[in-house]
Amino acid sequence: MNPFTIVLAAVVLLVVIFVLRGIRIIPQAETWVVERLGKYNRTLESGINIIWPIIDKARLIHTRHVYLDVDGNSYVRNKTTHRIDLREQVYDFPKQSVITKDNVTTTINALLYFQIMDPVKSVYEIDNLPNAIEKLTQTTLRNVIGELELDETLTSRDTINSKLRAVLDEATNKWGVKVTRVELQDITPPDTVRDAMERQMQAERERRAQVLKATGDKEALILESEGQKAALINQAEADKQTKILAAEGEANSRIIKAQAEAEAIEKVTAALQGTGMSPANYMLAEKYIATLKEMVSGKDGKTIYMPYEASSMLSSIGCFKDMFNK
Repeated sequence: MNPFTIVLAAVVLLVVIFVLRGIRIIPQAETWVVERLGKYNRTLESGINIIWPIIDKARLIHTRHVYLDVDGNSYVRNKTTHRIDLREQVYDFPKQSVITKDNVTTTINALLYFQIMDPVKSVYEIDNLPNAIEKLTQTTLRNVIGELELDETLTSRDTINSKLRAVLDEATNKWGVKVTRVELQDITPPDTVRDAMERQMQAERERRAQVLKATGDKEALILESEGQKAALINQAEADKQTKILAAEGEANSRIIKAQAEAEAIEKVTAALQGTGMSPANYMLAEKYIATLKEMVSGKDGKTIYMPYEASSMLSSIGCFKDMFNK
């Protein structure tokens, strides 16, 4: 074979290899940080990019991947790659023990959502970004939980998440990372504390039940007393109305009786005109006669005691005889 042909073929092969090594296809939502002779040169965009082989080289970065074993348990494996994922990522950190303000050791599992906003800063401002984020999250979580008591920790997840996100976002800003969300998956206090909390909750439920029962009994007694009060008021009002009606009836009866007596007196007065007898003496004599009739009405009424003044009244009876004889 002609040596020139061999050389030409070798040159063509090198050119093909050079071209193939120089063409890089970057998937969507990914990027590469390219260094030329060890110095930052440019950041590759999604799509087809051309670099100079040998002198241009993609910078390797650390990544963190979570895998599941055959038993379903998760484990973390760190790798190095030149691909930088620009999508929002989630880190599931292993459980860690933290101490609350009231000295209770609690196990907490956290989730962190973040996104690389500046690939250059994420490569050159921090050595191992996943490890740095993990350690920063753990230390920040300890500081935040250390300011809260156990009850506040269990009931203030939103507050803890907000504090963690604010602190982590501020700290990772220089790394070109945006922390979008922090979630606490599990907050597990010790078994002794859980037992005490369960007993406390049971006691609280019993106390609430007793309070509700006492409140119900109190309201029942109040309603019963109000019913008795209303019944007494109604009874008193009825008695009052009865007495008023009886008094009005008696008054009307007396008025009618007085009117009848007045008419009788007028008639007696008219009848006694010219006889010289006083109407008053006539009325008294009539009363005496009625009284004497009652006195002798009994079977044992043999003896009658009369006052001395009655003789004058009896003498007036004769006047009736004279009056009727006329």
